[in-house]
Amino acid sequence: MASGGKVVLEDVPSLDLMTELLRRMKCASKPEKRLILIGPLGSGKSTQSPIIKDEYCLCHLATGGMLRAAVAAKTPLGIKAKEAMDKGDLVSDDLVVGIIDEAIKRPSCQKGFILEWFPTTLVQAEKLDGMLAKQGTKIDKVLNFAIDDAILEERITGRWIHPSSGRTYHTKFAPPKVPGVDDVSGEPLIQRKNDTAEFLKSKLESFHRQTEPVIDYYSKKVIVAQIHAEKPPKEVTDEVQKALSQEE
Repeated sequence: MASGGKVVLEDVPSLDLMTELLRRMKCASKPEKRLILIGPLGSGKSTQSPIIKDEYCLCHLATGGMLRAAVAAKTPLGIKAKEAMDKGDLVSDDLVVGIIDEAIKRPSCQKGFILEWFPTTLVQAEKLDGMLAKQGTKIDKVLNFAIDDAILEERITGRWIHPSSGRTYHTKFAPPKVPGVDDVSGEPLIQRKNDTAEFLKSKLESFHRQTEPVIDYYSKKVIVAQIHAEKPPKEVTDEVQKALSQEE
């Protein structure tokens, strides 16, 4: 590393340079895409976003990670965010939009971006659109991972984990040989608090109340694609690719 945190190209391994060069050549012909993935907890957004990112050479913007990075880098917005966090306050929508604004100017976001956990409210959607309009851009497509609450409950509350190894099971889709017991060690399985019906219920209530109006907002702009998120992951991937190829 050179002074100021800049990377010296001579110090970068040749394989890394060639890999990045080949990636950029592959990406050069890809159309620009600015995407939002919307859906409740457990709808499969996090499974699909890396596939979309690699296929279309986009950057993946997760606001939680971006906030932590901005705080760690002590950027002006990061310092403001840390002040809010230290007081126990929520980071303001304007600050989050500002951090997104900074992030999308990076070379890795040249072809566009995926936003996964933002916007979650109508106000956030309006602020995001206002920021993009100043740059002369806009959201191209919103993928709505639609799924019935009852299917989500079965999907999430059936998850069990072996804490020391991280092995995961599902009472219906991947059950252990003996209920409640890890196949390998014979030790008891536990259920994480995020995988309980109570936790899911509170998350779904806030999703229906706060985030569904965001889907309506973008539907009026005719950029929402409905994804049948209850399908197996491979079929969801096919639906996503079909939705995104329609505008190329």
